[in-house]
Amino acid sequence: MGILQGTEYYISKGMGRAIMDYKMLAPNDKIAVAVSGGKDSLTLLRVLLDRQKFVPIKYSVMAIHIDMGYPKSIAAKLEQYFKKLNVEYKIIKTDVLKKTKKSKINCFWCSWNRRKELFIAANQLGCTKIALGHHMDDIAETFLLNLFFQGEISTMKPKQELFEGKVTLIRPLAYVEERLIKRFAKEVKLGHDRCVCLHSAASNRARMGKIIADLEKICPELKTNIFRSLKRVKKDYLL
Repeated sequence: MGILQGTEYYISKGMGRAIMDYKMLAPNDKIAVAVSGGKDSLTLLRVLLDRQKFVPIKYSVMAIHIDMGYPKSIAAKLEQYFKKLNVEYKIIKTDVLKKTKKSKINCFWCSWNRRKELFIAANQLGCTKIALGHHMDDIAETFLLNLFFQGEISTMKPKQELFEGKVTLIRPLAYVEERLIKRFAKEVKLGHDRCVCLHSAASNRARMGKIIADLEKICPELKTNIFRSLKRVKKDYLL
């Protein structure tokens, strides 16, 4: 691990633990990394590529960007970045945005449509795993979202098989807090982009983030405790 320095060392260390704990990778996996252009997915791509130099499991990486057709497309910018990293990549353009009424466009709609195009592309390109840039903060926020708005106890899984095992999602950053990713993005000048959707700042997920940030002032281990609680369920005390 000595070839990695600064914040990347700690991100890679957390990533390695998550990969081992959840058996995310197998020899010769071809990983489709979903790259939105934000700091999380760009960090995931960069660290997965850097880890190839020293980890015992051999795998290949392919960056996939779904261009939803928003006015401020970053596809060209990402293409230059992928070439700079010398990573195999695919940019998928979809016109689903033009076919949808503005009243129906929200974070869930965007995520669902991106995921659909990603699954199709990864399957056509022969990828065995799909890596998403969700981190510990996302997992904690999703838990609160589902608890408050769906009335259920659930969240994102670090490794999740869908469609009877035909699609395997992995979240290698599951043990990594967002603060480390922000620090890393600043250190290496990732040049990441923010979500262009007008709904993102006022979304329920953003509200959950604010609740967690406020509670962390009196409970610094809040996110870690939420994550651990989902693995330490006392079934005898559930209804």
